[in-house]
Amino acid sequence: MTDTALTSPPRQPPVPPVRAGVGAIVTTIASVLPVFLVGGLAVQMGQDLDFSPAGLGLAVSVYFGVSALASVPSGRLVERYGPAVVARAGILLAAGCLLAIAAFARSYPVLVVLLGLSAAANALGQLASNAALARHVPARRQGLSFGVKQAAIPVSTLLAGAAVPAIALTVGWRWAFVAAAVAALAALAAVPPGQAGPAGRAAAARGERATAALVVIGVAATLAAAAANALGTFVVDSSVARGLAPGPAGLFLTLGSAVCVTARIGAGWLADRRADGHVAVIAAMLVVGAAGLALLAVAGTAPLVVGVVLGFGLGWAWPGLMNFAVVRLHPQAPAAATSITQTGVYAGGCLGPLGLGTTAAAVGYPTMWLTAALAMLAAAALMLTGSRMLTRAPAG
Repeated sequence: MTDTALTSPPRQPPVPPVRAGVGAIVTTIASVLPVFLVGGLAVQMGQDLDFSPAGLGLAVSVYFGVSALASVPSGRLVERYGPAVVARAGILLAAGCLLAIAAFARSYPVLVVLLGLSAAANALGQLASNAALARHVPARRQGLSFGVKQAAIPVSTLLAGAAVPAIALTVGWRWAFVAAAVAALAALAAVPPGQAGPAGRAAAARGERATAALVVIGVAATLAAAAANALGTFVVDSSVARGLAPGPAGLFLTLGSAVCVTARIGAGWLADRRADGHVAVIAAMLVVGAAGLALLAVAGTAPLVVGVVLGFGLGWAWPGLMNFAVVRLHPQAPAAATSITQTGVYAGGCLGPLGLGTTAAAVGYPTMWLTAALAMLAAAALMLTGSRMLTRAPAG
C-alpha cells in the first residue's frame, strides 16, 4: 500500500462543478465548429469550390460517418489519459483542421478529406466532456449538466450563422475559418486541469467491453438520430414544397431549434429529480416525437407548427438524457460506455440525411416524414428493450 502511494502521481485539487461544466460546454462547441461552419458558409464555399447542396450533404455524412468510427477508440483514450488531455487534443485538432481548410481547401475533395479529419475532434471532445461531467459534477446535478452541454451544440450553428455577414461577406469565407480557429484555441483555457485517475486507468487496463444493452441503445440512437436529423435538414425545404414562403419556413426552423434547446435543458433538470427509468423516459419522448414527425406529412400550417414543436421538443431532446442515463449506470467507465451509444448518434447523423433524402426525392416529403416517424417508433421500442437490459445488468 505504501509503495503504491509513493509511486502514484500527486492528486490535484478537485475541479469545481461549475468550471467542469463550462469546460465541457466550451470543448463541445469548439470540437464541432468545423462541420457547422461549413454548413453556415456553404453558399460562399460552394461558389468557390464548385459543389452543390447534394455535395454539402455528402460532406456532412462523411463527417458523421468518421465520427461514428472514431467514437469507441476516443472513449478508450479518455479512460486511459483522462478527459483534460483528450479535450485539449480534440480542440487542437479542430483548430488545426479549421486552419487547414482556410489554407488548403482549394477543391471539393480536399474539403471533404479535411472535414472528415476534423470529425475525430468531434468524437474526442464529446467523450472527454462526458467524462469530465461524470467525474467532477455531483450526481444530483449531472442531468442538468448533460442537458446544458447538449443544448450548447446549437450555439455552434449560431456562431456559424453570425460568421456569414460578419466575416464571409466582408473579407471572405477563409478568414471566417481563421477566426474560428483562433476562437477554438482560446477555448483551451477553459479546460480544467486533470489527469487519468485510478478508476480511469483500471477501466482501461481491464479493457471494458460494451454490454449488449449499450449496443441495443446504440442501435436505437441510430434510428432516432436519423429521423430527428431530418428535421433540421429538410423541414425548410419541405415547408416551401407545400407552398410556404422561404421566410416563414426559416422561422419554423428557428422555432424548432429554440424549442430543442429549451427541451434539452428541461429534460436534464427533470432527470435530476428521478432516481431511475431515464431510458424509458427517452422511449416515451421518442413516441411523442414520432407523432410530431407524422404531423409534418399532413397539409396545413397548424399540423406543421405542432409537428415542429413535438419533433424538435421531444424527438430531438434526448441525447443529453441518454448520456446521463448511461453514465449513471456505468460510472466506472463513463467515456467508454457513452462511446458506444454516441456511435449510434453519429451513425444516424450519417445515414439519416442520405436515406431520407433519397426517399423524399423518390416518393415525396409526406412519405419521407412517415418513414422517419416509423424509424423513431422503432427506436422507442429498442430503447425500452435496452432499458430493461440495463436494469438487469447495470454495470455490464
